[in-house]
Amino acid sequence: MCGYCGAPLVAGSPPPELRRTVTIAISDLKGSPALGEKLDPESVFGILALYFDAMRLIFESHGGTIEKIIGDAIVAVFGLTATGDDDALRAVRAAAETQVALGVLNEQLDRRWGVRLVNRTGIATGEVAVTASGAGEHILVGDVGRLANKLEQSAPAMEVLVGEATYRIVSNRVTVAPVDPVIPQGATVPVPAYRLVSVIPAGDTEAVPVKAAELADARICPNCGTGKQSRSSSLI
Repeated sequence: MCGYCGAPLVAGSPPPELRRTVTIAISDLKGSPALGEKLDPESVFGILALYFDAMRLIFESHGGTIEKIIGDAIVAVFGLTATGDDDALRAVRAAAETQVALGVLNEQLDRRWGVRLVNRTGIATGEVAVTASGAGEHILVGDVGRLANKLEQSAPAMEVLVGEATYRIVSNRVTVAPVDPVIPQGATVPVPAYRLVSVIPAGDTEAVPVKAAELADARICPNCGTGKQSRSSSLI
């Protein structure tokens, strides 16, 4: 049985593969090595800890799962362990909030250390194949990850770029400005991209959220990948 959710497993069987439509947000901090030229290692460590704690808190508070932190890049996935019609919108709202939070954090860092941080964020929506590694981490395979990465690389400093599929889903809740199309690694066809200008706050006109029971049915175990969880599951 899975030690995380209690689902029965078959000994020696390969990890199950599920296909999910997810929204991936990749936010990469730029120029952090330059901090070491201005500050002592302890101060640099403290600054980076403040940054990553703030970013993680925001992405997770909007329902995202922090799948990886690669170097200075945070990979947050929405719609992985629980799916809903608003996955893309929550990802966009989270990304917008991280920019506001970084602006506030930069004021504090400037006053104390005389430094400011810069990041770039890319958001893409699409289907991935999901399997669980032996360490309990997810392995996501699909073009959407490469697109999110390319959008992040193409984003201006302190800005968010969203791909076409994401924009189609959230178009009635955001204001954007078209930018040059991007070509993800391994692709040949350009993908339209949009710079996020603003997000309409949640209100009476927002779509009705998915009911808790529906979310429970959509959950998957982050360890074994089993779909619907029992009531005793720790994914509540």
